[in-house]
Amino acid sequence: MVVVAYGLLLPQAVLNMPVRGCINIHASLLPRWRGASPIQTAILAGDTETGISIMQMDAGLDTGAVLYKQGIMIDAHETAGELHDRLAALGGELLATKLDAILAGELPAAAQDEAGASYAGRIAKRDGLIDWSLSAVEIDRQIRAYHPWPVAHTIYNGQVLRCLKADISVGGAAGEHAPGLIVSHDKDALSVQTAEGLLRLTLVQLAGKKPVAAKDFANANATDGVLLGGQPA
Repeated sequence: MVVVAYGLLLPQAVLNMPVRGCINIHASLLPRWRGASPIQTAILAGDTETGISIMQMDAGLDTGAVLYKQGIMIDAHETAGELHDRLAALGGELLATKLDAILAGELPAAAQDEAGASYAGRIAKRDGLIDWSLSAVEIDRQIRAYHPWPVAHTIYNGQVLRCLKADISVGGAAGEHAPGLIVSHDKDALSVQTAEGLLRLTLVQLAGKKPVAAKDFANANATDGVLLGGQPA
C-alpha cells in the first residue's frame, strides 16, 4: 500500500493488511519535519534544503524506517505552492523508480534518529495573520510559506489585506518606526517597517477584490503613514 498526503494515522489493522506493509511518500528529509505541514514549516524555519523520504510506515506519526530519501534545495523566493509542485514531481519519480527495489527487499530500511526529530503541526487560517513585531526575514518566510493557503494577511483600515508577494529591503533598523507602519511606496512596492528591516509588499489583495500590484493599490488607497496590524473587524 502506498500512502501520500493522508492526514490521519492508519490503524495497525490496516498497516498489517498488505504482505509488504505500507510505505509513505513524505515531503521532508526525515526525521526533520514529521507531521502535517513539512513544506510550509521548512520555509518558515528558513531551511535551505528539503526533499522526499520513502518510509516504511508504522503506528507512529512518520516514525517508520526510511527506505530512500533524496534532497533538493529550496529557492530563496520560493512559495509553498511552488515547492509542493516540485516535491510532488520528485515523489512520483522516486516511487516509479524505486518501487520494484522496495518490493524485492533491495532497499535496506534505516531507523530514524530520534535525536534529530522535529514536527510540523497542522496549519490553521489564523496562522496567516502577520505579526509586524517579527523581522522582515521572518515575515517574508511567512508570506511564502502560506501561499497559496492560508495566505499571509494583515489589517488595513479595518479590512483584511492579503499579502501575496514581498521582498526584503535594506534599512529600516529596529526602532526607527513603529512596526507595521507603511513608511513609503514607490512604483514597485509598499515599504513596511518590521521589528528588524523593511518589508516591501509587491502584490496585495483587499478582501473581495482582485490582487493588485503595490503601485496600483497605493494609487487607489491612502498608504504612507498608515499603520497595518491588529485583528479583523
